[in-house]
Amino acid sequence: MGLQGKSTLTENGNRDWKTLDKDLNRLTRLEEASMYTARPLVGVGISLVFVSFAAVAAAIFAGGEPQSIALVVAAAFGAYMALNIGANDVANNMGPAVGAKALSLLGAIAIAAVFESAGALLAGGDVVSTISKGIIDPSALSNAAVFVRAMMAALLAASIWVNMATWIGAPVSTTHSVVGGVMGAGIVAAGVGTVNWSTMGAIAASWVISPLLGGIIAAAMLAFIKWRVIYVEDKIAAARTWVPVLIGVMSAAFATYLALKGLKKVVSIDFTTALAIGAVTGIALGLVSVPLVRRQSRGLENRNRSLKSLFSAPLVVSAALLSFAHGANDVANAVGPLAAIAYVNQSSAVAGEVSIPLWVMLIGALGISFGLVLFGPKLIGMVGSQITKLNPMRAYCVALSAAVTVIAASWLGLPVSSTHIAVGGVFGVGFFREWYTERRARKLMSERPVSQRMPGQERARRKLVRRSHFMTIIAAWVITVPAAALLSAACFLLLRAIGF
Repeated sequence: MGLQGKSTLTENGNRDWKTLDKDLNRLTRLEEASMYTARPLVGVGISLVFVSFAAVAAAIFAGGEPQSIALVVAAAFGAYMALNIGANDVANNMGPAVGAKALSLLGAIAIAAVFESAGALLAGGDVVSTISKGIIDPSALSNAAVFVRAMMAALLAASIWVNMATWIGAPVSTTHSVVGGVMGAGIVAAGVGTVNWSTMGAIAASWVISPLLGGIIAAAMLAFIKWRVIYVEDKIAAARTWVPVLIGVMSAAFATYLALKGLKKVVSIDFTTALAIGAVTGIALGLVSVPLVRRQSRGLENRNRSLKSLFSAPLVVSAALLSFAHGANDVANAVGPLAAIAYVNQSSAVAGEVSIPLWVMLIGALGISFGLVLFGPKLIGMVGSQITKLNPMRAYCVALSAAVTVIAASWLGLPVSSTHIAVGGVFGVGFFREWYTERRARKLMSERPVSQRMPGQERARRKLVRRSHFMTIIAAWVITVPAAALLSAACFLLLRAIGF
């Protein structure tokens, strides 16, 4: 009996432990679900703390000026805009590298946060056109109070629109958002005649020019890589020849790109000098990479998977350089209007161009980094893996097209958007893959004997670009300026109604 009772107790004990394990598993799953649900709230909470920090910083630097309250509110709007730029715009630089698995999501966020901040602080625009690149006539807003209200409305409207675009998963141009915001506020404040419509026409043209150029260049690069490296008998030997050349081309493109876009504050460089810097850098790094590629390619199998490792390191470097240039170039979208308001608060006068104070630049740089860390993964995933499948070679083509397109556009005097170029490059790679796959399939079909072909049966074409995302992104691009303008007009009227 004793033995039987002990056995029963053991069985009951095991049953109890199993029940406890099940209960703990339920608690673990419940805890994981609660953490997943609370994660967005954590991001919102940290964002509110950062926005409050920006407002306090503005209050400290305002020095009790008559319009200091407006500056404090504008600093909060600027911080909100910087967060949204980090959440939306930075994905265009890091998405391809993450989608190609050359970088982990955590690694991409860390690299982007460092290089975006460095670009903003070290090479960010020292002088920014406060009327957003000539969209409206500064003389039409000569009244300081009206000017401050218009800049605040533009900042708030652009922030709201970029936030909405991030929520639906559409990478949009933050520059176009600010342009639309300034235009809408300017029209309500001073009438339709204050808008420079020729500049607006050039911006509208960039909606088409930017993605087309980016897509064509990315597709052309991928076609070259397929022709000279992938579809040859000895892939490794071809890679040893051409990968250093491609690294040299990438180095030349990025050196020129950074000289044109990222180093304006450090030194003034004209286009010819930038090209010369790029050429020298490209030749030097191309030669340096020859022994490195040879060493890295030793022992690799003659297959496409082996080639991916040779493109991973250049892709990571290109993503970091794109982030640096983006931080230098686009931080003004967050803090340009804020710098203008700070200038008016200090001098009570409206200026066409102002210097950006250090504390304003810090708000922009930190905001972009916080926005990327807290909310960036959604758009990084969208650009990197949900439009089309990327590998290091395809992602390399996207990154290179971003730099080359900006250089070509600068030479031709065409307005372009870095967001549209990068996403257009992803589309270009995807649609080229569709066309190339279809072409090869038709060729293989034509080589079959007639007896092996099935009459009346049509082969379904493989779609390698997700059409729903394509249409969503194109629609968001088209309506960005008018949507931001309408939001800005409403914000201007609301700010006027409450006495700002």
